[in-house]
Amino acid sequence: MELELVIRSNQELAILVLDRQSHHMSGNKYSGLTRLERLMRERELRKSINSNEEAKDGSRQRLLVVANRLPFSAIRKGEEQWQLKMDAESFVTALQEFDVRWIGWADVNVPDETGKIALTKALAEKRCIPVFLDEAIVHQYNNGYCENILWPLFHYLEDPQEGLATNHNYQAQFDAYKKVNKMFADVVNEHYEEGDVVWCNDYQLMLLPEYLKRHNYNMKVGWFLHTPFPSLEIYRTLASRSELLRSVLAADLVGFYTYDYSTNFTSTCAHILGLEVTPKGLEDRGKLTRVAVVPTAIDPDQFVRVLEIPQVQEDMKKLKESLAGRKMILGFDKLDMMKGIPQQFSAFKKFLEENPSWRGKVVLLQISVPTRTDVPEYQKLPSQVHEIVGHINRSIGTPVPIIHLEQMLDYHTMCTLNAVADVALVIPCREGTNLECYKFVALQESNKGVLILSKCAGAVNSLGAGAILVNPLDITEVAASIGDALTMIAKEREMRHQHNFKHVTSHSSQQWAATFVRKLNETIVEAQRRTRQFPLLLPMKEVGFHATLTEPIGALGRRGGQIKEMERKLHPDLKELLKKLSEDPKTTVVVLSGSDRNILDHNFSDYNMWLAAEYGMFLRHTGGEWMTTMPEKLNTKWDESVKRVFEYFTERTPRSHFEIREISLVWNYKYADIQFGNLQAKNLLQHLCTGPISNASVNVVRGSRTVEVRAVGVTKGATIGRILHEIVHNKCIRFDYVLCIGHFLSKDEDLYGYFERQLQSKMPTKTSLHKDSSVLDLKGDNYFSCSVDLNGSSARYQLVSSDDVVTLLKKLP
Repeated sequence: MELELVIRSNQELAILVLDRQSHHMSGNKYSGLTRLERLMRERELRKSINSNEEAKDGSRQRLLVVANRLPFSAIRKGEEQWQLKMDAESFVTALQEFDVRWIGWADVNVPDETGKIALTKALAEKRCIPVFLDEAIVHQYNNGYCENILWPLFHYLEDPQEGLATNHNYQAQFDAYKKVNKMFADVVNEHYEEGDVVWCNDYQLMLLPEYLKRHNYNMKVGWFLHTPFPSLEIYRTLASRSELLRSVLAADLVGFYTYDYSTNFTSTCAHILGLEVTPKGLEDRGKLTRVAVVPTAIDPDQFVRVLEIPQVQEDMKKLKESLAGRKMILGFDKLDMMKGIPQQFSAFKKFLEENPSWRGKVVLLQISVPTRTDVPEYQKLPSQVHEIVGHINRSIGTPVPIIHLEQMLDYHTMCTLNAVADVALVIPCREGTNLECYKFVALQESNKGVLILSKCAGAVNSLGAGAILVNPLDITEVAASIGDALTMIAKEREMRHQHNFKHVTSHSSQQWAATFVRKLNETIVEAQRRTRQFPLLLPMKEVGFHATLTEPIGALGRRGGQIKEMERKLHPDLKELLKKLSEDPKTTVVVLSGSDRNILDHNFSDYNMWLAAEYGMFLRHTGGEWMTTMPEKLNTKWDESVKRVFEYFTERTPRSHFEIREISLVWNYKYADIQFGNLQAKNLLQHLCTGPISNASVNVVRGSRTVEVRAVGVTKGATIGRILHEIVHNKCIRFDYVLCIGHFLSKDEDLYGYFERQLQSKMPTKTSLHKDSSVLDLKGDNYFSCSVDLNGSSARYQLVSSDDVVTLLKKLP
């Protein structure tokens, strides 16, 4: 009951409602072109937007970068005075080629309006726009939901249910999370200008893409995750899992550091939301969200140049003298539970115990930068680390083997240490990326130091070729790797360093940012090419089940589960509209569906309309009895053998089912595990084609998690002519206006072809209404075809959801 067809004559308006079926179809925009010509045209389309979106006046593309925190920290120096300091880890330099506006939390409590005005003014000079949060909401949002629920979950740190056992404020924290994301959206909407690109960042803003798209569906929105994305088994334990995923999928582009994280995300969306994974991303109710892997980087020239500074050269000389010939292993991390700092201390101790000859000849310098100091779990970590370091230093003796500095070093000092170190130890237990190892490689051009890198680090895909890779939890392996690094011959050090140095110097942070924005722009262009909006521009907003006229239910039949969705109830907001239209003397309503007669009777018997069941093979007016338009010699002798095959696969595919209709059978595995269901569908098709239907006159139609077998010639387009002639015979009218709206299988898109042929044929001005005369008098300006939730349809226009169909019908005169 999900495709509409509006047919208007001089006397009447008719709406024909056709059945929704999910399927991906290739559009007709490039019909008639060779594959090479089509690829060349698509390339030109990309070029048109990849010129950095420069305006006619030559200005750079405006980019709104939205992150939890601004790249500048603020210190109050007076009632109206603020001192700003750029965060050393920000990617400000990566976005120099764009006209950037930064939007984020100022990370400072400003209770008075005078202070807020002064800080806003100071930040405006840095092109920063603050979002002000009070202490209470920061505690619930940042310290609560973000750092106590999402961050540990994304890093596999603990079972979230364990956290919930000691945290009874989960709902309050999630409510605060939603409120803050809405506040961010309000600030973005206030400063947004048409054509801007909005780049949302990280797990703190997973709801932001949806809020932005609700306000302006045409806004260009990308979302990038700077942490790992967990596997399905971990993520599915999160209570708000579906809401967060659907909100992220509202973005046009979703980016990750590594392929592993992107596949975790797509697999999770497929299983939890039941979405189709495509080579480019995820199909969500007709909208394609592109999923891309964009590895991060640094500005290598910045670090190469710093070694030329006289003061840095002098500091390097002094540091080497102070080491007095000892080797130095450098660790540079946030004081974070996932950075593996206790493990590397234990591994270093084991190395010295097994290699006593190295005592006094090597020192481990660990720089730990305090982080998340407001989170209770992190407040325990410094004392735990100090205790470990103290124990090791006491047990090994002098000179102390470990120097642990719990502070943030200035830029030049950090560069000096990286340039002098012989080995860098980067062994996080789980991490999105680590720019420190990139800095180490960039600053080691002369020293050729060795990088020991965790296999769990995001940087392993970029720097794994030249690093020594270790399991951070295998203390024995890490200890052995320390020995290998310290004793490695010069030739191997040179070779390993060159591998990584080449990568670091050829992949800059500017390229990383430009690649993400370019991919986002390409995604928008492709969507514009595939999507044509209906002339009555409708508000695009979040909906549930992706049908044309059925009620919103939510992903995988929420609000009652599978049985609820199988009921196929009419969209509640359409009931009054259809009643009004069907009672209008100038309106005729026709429902054309692939469903059986009982379903149509159940939903539409109370309306004054025509019902056409099973692709139009059965027809009646709600005031009369069912009649058949079925051809006399339609062969259905194949149905029993096909039914046995469907029964076989239904028994072996949990949560699948099949429907028996008079002219077709449909096997549906929408609720089954998506990967197992797809595999079973392939096997089912093989069984059908080599057995029951090998010589039968049937069509096998593959939908989105459905397999349908129907008699040859049974399509909505094949029966529309018979249906219209029957209606005309009863009403004595001829239609001169058609509005056709639907979401269905490509096999049934011949319906659009039926009307297109009528447009192309030359029609007389006066004809009698005999059965062989045309029932339509169409011209180019009185025919509109529109798909719902489908990209690439042969329809002329597109709507996004069933809610938009409601809006459209409200706008009809």
